[in-house]
Amino acid sequence: MATHASIFRALLETQPEWLSQVRRGVEKEGLRVTAGDATLAQTAHPKGLGSALTHPAITTDYSEALLEFITPAYQSITETEQALADLHRFTARHLDKEIVWNASMPCIVHGDAGIPIAEFGSSNVGQMKRIYRNGLSVRYGRRMQAIAGIHYNFSLPETFWAAANKLGDTGMDAQTFQTEGYLALIRNFFSRVWFLIYLLGASPAVCASFIQGNKDHPLQPMGSDHHSFFLPHATTLRMGDLGYTSNAQAGMDVCYNDLQQYISVLSDAILTPHPPYTQFDIMENGEQAQLNTSLLQIENEYYSPIRPKRVTRSGEAPVVALARQGIEYVEVRCVDINPFTPLGIDADTMRTIDLFLLTCLLDESPLCDATGQRQHKINLQRMVNRGREPGLTLLSRDGAETPMTELAEPILERMEEIAGWYDEHTTREDYRRIVSQARRQFADPDLTLSARVLSEIETSQQSFWQLALRYSRQWHEQHLAEPMSDTTWAAMTQDVATSLQRQTEIEAQQSPPFEAYLAQFYQQYESVGRGDAA
Repeated sequence: MATHASIFRALLETQPEWLSQVRRGVEKEGLRVTAGDATLAQTAHPKGLGSALTHPAITTDYSEALLEFITPAYQSITETEQALADLHRFTARHLDKEIVWNASMPCIVHGDAGIPIAEFGSSNVGQMKRIYRNGLSVRYGRRMQAIAGIHYNFSLPETFWAAANKLGDTGMDAQTFQTEGYLALIRNFFSRVWFLIYLLGASPAVCASFIQGNKDHPLQPMGSDHHSFFLPHATTLRMGDLGYTSNAQAGMDVCYNDLQQYISVLSDAILTPHPPYTQFDIMENGEQAQLNTSLLQIENEYYSPIRPKRVTRSGEAPVVALARQGIEYVEVRCVDINPFTPLGIDADTMRTIDLFLLTCLLDESPLCDATGQRQHKINLQRMVNRGREPGLTLLSRDGAETPMTELAEPILERMEEIAGWYDEHTTREDYRRIVSQARRQFADPDLTLSARVLSEIETSQQSFWQLALRYSRQWHEQHLAEPMSDTTWAAMTQDVATSLQRQTEIEAQQSPPFEAYLAQFYQQYESVGRGDAA
């Protein structure tokens, strides 16, 4: 039988117009900081931005000060950029002596106590969100949770999968074929995520306050004032041991060969007690310290650079949605905020991610095994800490130490091929230009974002936080200066009012006690973990 990769190639070679139907949405996090001295805001989520619980596009992540902007999924990159720009402009007009921090690593933080946990009101769902964050606090510390990033949601329409399934005459039902196609993409993603991180990593340095009290870090002081710490060839410290990692989760055998296996592993981690976490009971303020004592409170606690996703129904757990109808899209979670662009991400970055993900779709995707997963982790760690090191080698699929640039070449060649299909269909050169730019960056590490961050810190004789503050102020002023149409302003203002009203309604509803609500929520995992869900 033809493989997914060969079917997709046959379809896109002859019908490149499918590429114009790729959909992408952006979730962009950003800390609210004081405009004067770049310290983390201690104020409540601005009421002018609506309810963080119910607003569809403006919410908070871990901290009350960590804003999250969510765009719809669009086929047009221009529309995605516009939606993100409107959210920044609207927010800028509702901040009082604060700005949005346009970098992944945090501003000046005064220990865990200076990082307020987000609040979502008194409803059961609001309490659940709050207690989940309490759990992250006691398990991992708050500083890790103050790191910001960009999540990139990518999908192809169901009509594409149906056309490919028909072309390949696979005998599979449409849902199974689509899910297996996304799983193949994810497996390839893990084997080459280092490539994307090399190009998009933009966090090679941190503010000294972020590592205060941590004597085990490997970072070096930068400059004589010791206000910044860095690794000379790092790309994204956010994705390393200082960021989104968990030693407790290291033993989880998460594999993407089979969706049910993925669902079962996560469900087991949510349902099985993890003895080290039984010590956490009550927070200092008297609040419940965590949702459960298991390795994971909910799926979101599992740290991964990519996730299979499906839009959930109200009250539905993410793995239950996957069990119900398979994978609908993938969420890429390893993209740093680019401090040099007003929105933290631009059209060229989106094109780069699109091309990269399409290579993951069009290349053969071997099933994962323990050896391969170990190699992927080693390559990721090397890229995070040493990605721009001269002569860096990574492990090839057969385990051989191989120059990083040699391993990058076949990925660049595939990107170039896909870029040709894109540009021939659109009669533009946007995608070929992206590949040429990537080639130059692999030939010269000084052209990467991470190198530029360190270069500007050095040449400006500013610390990391001063550099990030300078750009954040610049973009804030630009957001304020750029006009918003009356129609857009009115619609966004209505979204705020609707979200506040919706939270009031939710909190006024008759609902079961929180313990019963939580027990009912967790019951969902019992059936899907065994594979019983329809």
